[in-house]
Amino acid sequence: MNAVLTIRQMCDHFHVTARTLRFYEDKELISPIREGQKRLYTKREVGRIKLILRGKRFGFSLEEIRELLDLYYLGDQQKTQVQRTVELGRLRLAELEDRRTELDEAIVELKEQLVMGEEWLGSSENSESLKA
Repeated sequence: MNAVLTIRQMCDHFHVTARTLRFYEDKELISPIREGQKRLYTKREVGRIKLILRGKRFGFSLEEIRELLDLYYLGDQQKTQVQRTVELGRLRLAELEDRRTELDEAIVELKEQLVMGEEWLGSSENSESLKA
């Protein structure tokens, strides 16, 4: 990877839009080098984008992501950052597992309803054909 990347290279590498990168910049999650209208992304910004996208995939809010990114600079060799990440990660995992349970239950119920509906349709078609 180059020492600095253009916005186009970042978009291609991370499969995001330029608008997404500008949004993260507006939210002060990243701060690319500015040369006029041109934005250049360093290794630091590449790392931050990786963390932002991973956090979003896991369902962390932008404020939670900002908190975790800011903890990097405490000077404690990222101990606090990792501790907080684990705390938030455990909470998010519990939420995801609860949602999975709810989804599994909804899927079972929907399948049952579909079977009942299909059976009803089959029996009403049979009774219609008997009348004819």
